[in-house]
Amino acid sequence: MHIKLNSIAVAAAVSVGLLASAASAQQTIRFAHVDPADWQSSKKGAAAEIFKNIVEGETDLTVELFPAGALGNEDALVGQAQDGVTQVVMVSGAMSKACKAASVLDIPYTFPSAPVAWKVLDGPFGAELAAHCLKQTGLRTLAFGETGFRNFTNGKREIRTPADMAGLKFRVQPIPLYIEMVKGLGGEPTPIAWTELPNALSTGVVDGQENPVGVIYNNGLHKLQKFMTLDGHVYAADFLLISDDFFQSLKPADQAVVQKAAIVAGNMGRSIQQWGTAAGVNAVQAEGMQVYSPTARELAMFRDAAQPAVKKWLAGELGDDAVWIEKLDAAIAGASK
Repeated sequence: MHIKLNSIAVAAAVSVGLLASAASAQQTIRFAHVDPADWQSSKKGAAAEIFKNIVEGETDLTVELFPAGALGNEDALVGQAQDGVTQVVMVSGAMSKACKAASVLDIPYTFPSAPVAWKVLDGPFGAELAAHCLKQTGLRTLAFGETGFRNFTNGKREIRTPADMAGLKFRVQPIPLYIEMVKGLGGEPTPIAWTELPNALSTGVVDGQENPVGVIYNNGLHKLQKFMTLDGHVYAADFLLISDDFFQSLKPADQAVVQKAAIVAGNMGRSIQQWGTAAGVNAVQAEGMQVYSPTARELAMFRDAAQPAVKKWLAGELGDDAVWIEKLDAAIAGASK
């Protein structure tokens, strides 16, 4: 009888172990973003693909990809991650709505170059911001990617300094920070939905707009505009986020793989974005667009015109979190040495 009971206990333990192992093997990560799936041209598409390959190759986890806004816009994806419905999301602007401190990254003419931005975000500042946003949202920032630098285009004249923007109407996102930026530069900001932008340019409702080079080229906006100024007024970062509740449910070994995969994915996205920008600048010029790269002196003029108004407005919006403005300035100063 004692042997039988032991046998039953062993069998039960084995069964429990097998069930636990099966449950672990069946864990699925839903990874969603709003960019196209094509890994060769889509920064988030490339990041998602390599994340999936690494995680599935080195763990028993399964990764299901939902590209191209299949599960909703970025705001919806952040909400899904917070609710644990979608475990991993890669978003840009939506993060500043969930964690206000992240909006300091959008201060115009803050990052002088992509390498400086990477150094800041992958260093102590990025780690501190990630920890702060984790407390605010329940979302762990696994890594940073990028959407790229935004640049002005218009159909009227070449823009070399803020004085050249006077009297020009620029389509901006319906976000106060962008409205304040264009006002500070002397232009006339006109908030218009993305879907209405081509028609607004074609009909003269606005004279220009601002977007990353890849977005401008891939959406044919260069065919509706004659001039581009590579002023890089805003560097847009991507946040690769995971539900922290889900992350904590993983085995330590799986956590390590997920973290590693995310860092590789973020860097992959950055590389695809850099490729798209370089190729895009050449492509728009080949198709007749005039592209101007401001000098360091001219960029300083843009920065001095735009930053004060934006920082003042943002400080009022952030309240106690306004301290992140100074933290970012200090981090950039250190990374630029």
